[in-house]
Amino acid sequence: MPYPIEKYFKNKLAFLEELKKRDEKYWLDRGKKSAMRLFHVVSERVPAYKKILKKNKISVKNIRSVADFKKLPLVDKSSYLKSYPLPELCLDGKFSSKSWVISATSGSTGEPFYFPRTEKQDLQYALTAEMYLLTNFNIDKKTTLYVNGFAMGVWIGGLFTYQAIKHISEKNKYPLSIINPGTNKVEILKSLKKLAPYFDQVIIGGYPPFIKDLVDFGASEGFLWKKHNVKFIFSAEGFSEEFRNYIIKKVGLKNPLLDTLNHYGTVDLGTMSYETPVSILVRRLAIGNKKLLKILFGQEDKLPTLTQYIPEQFYFEELDRMLVCSSAGGLPLVRYDLKDNGGIFTFRDLLRKAKISGIDLLGEINKAGISHTLWQLPFVYVYERADFSVSFYGANIYPETIRKVLMNTKYNRYFTGKCVLEIEMSKNQDQILCIHIEENNRISTQSVIQEDLKNKIFDILMRENSEFKIIHSSIGSKAVPVIRFWSYEHPIYFKQGGKQKWVKK
Repeated sequence: MPYPIEKYFKNKLAFLEELKKRDEKYWLDRGKKSAMRLFHVVSERVPAYKKILKKNKISVKNIRSVADFKKLPLVDKSSYLKSYPLPELCLDGKFSSKSWVISATSGSTGEPFYFPRTEKQDLQYALTAEMYLLTNFNIDKKTTLYVNGFAMGVWIGGLFTYQAIKHISEKNKYPLSIINPGTNKVEILKSLKKLAPYFDQVIIGGYPPFIKDLVDFGASEGFLWKKHNVKFIFSAEGFSEEFRNYIIKKVGLKNPLLDTLNHYGTVDLGTMSYETPVSILVRRLAIGNKKLLKILFGQEDKLPTLTQYIPEQFYFEELDRMLVCSSAGGLPLVRYDLKDNGGIFTFRDLLRKAKISGIDLLGEINKAGISHTLWQLPFVYVYERADFSVSFYGANIYPETIRKVLMNTKYNRYFTGKCVLEIEMSKNQDQILCIHIEENNRISTQSVIQEDLKNKIFDILMRENSEFKIIHSSIGSKAVPVIRFWSYEHPIYFKQGGKQKWVKK
């Protein structure tokens, strides 16, 4: 087997050449071998995992193949990470005696958990970032300012991004600069007004709802987005193509396939994959082709985030439409249940399924002018987290459904696109589906538009959520959601400074 991927950390251009010339089987085989190596390291050196194997009566010597690997027990945050002391989850049981950068979960689904991160993880992300910064944004040819709009502090996004971009700019001598205002719209706008004219392009990284808020805020302050060559990198959550189109139109982006991308990552494992121009093209084609949507993702009413990944870094498995991943890190994880709805398929599968759906994908790629970005890497798709919903009389209600309505051009000038789902109880102890919606700054909404929005939200729930439709047929008007409107940046539901919490439990 060729040398391990860590060698490419020092020569990322060589890795890009490998991606262009190697077929998918090469990368899939490397991924399988990497997963097996990881298992044997973890089984020998991580005290907590040794206990897991003993508890499940598994002998390490019997794990000889990928088929054996797939029989290993799943681990997750509850049964594994929170069940053992932090040192026992690290290699050789060593935590405080080593040197880490430590990040924490946002705590949106419970108490925060602290993850130590290794230098290897920083370099992994730097490798990934350099791939798309070169391929999509031509940072080797254009002077570039990266505006880091991710939250700074204990959360992974801001500092992880800073370290990766700093590493890329220092080690490879690109004309790439970074500024780190975090989730501060005023500071970002100040920096853009002063600095953007000096650069060929500006790349802004941030959480999707924050980016929309920033774009709207800039427009209200008279900032002429279309005068500057601004592009966007999103992370932390999915969004609709309606959302992408809104940003494209508002800012005047020239190419949706090259000027925007979204990451798929977690604090548990870091940045695992990202949207490539090909994956965005496929996603946009699927919107207009229900057959492709169904055959790729198994359903016609929801569009997941679609990304490509390097199996050697992150070995994904799909189990009952849930995602499992194995990867080395500060806390090395073998068959870790991400609790994310989604699945995986190969590039070869994609071509075959596109053909069945009546689409010549390679022809579409050529037509879109993105052949140079084509890598034969597998795909992973992800919906909202399994716990990223509220249960209303047993029906799962997702924020994405509501966000789809809010992005409609009829409403997006009145509302920011942010919402919070919550289940309250009536005096009679009946469940009430409450949807909290943030109003736009400086634009007061009229009762007519509010009432119209309420009707549209009810209509889309009836149309796209079969569980809700059944509940409504059973309980009638009690199923109609209560919509509450909140002023811009209200501290109860829409406080600024971090990721938006879409569900309150």
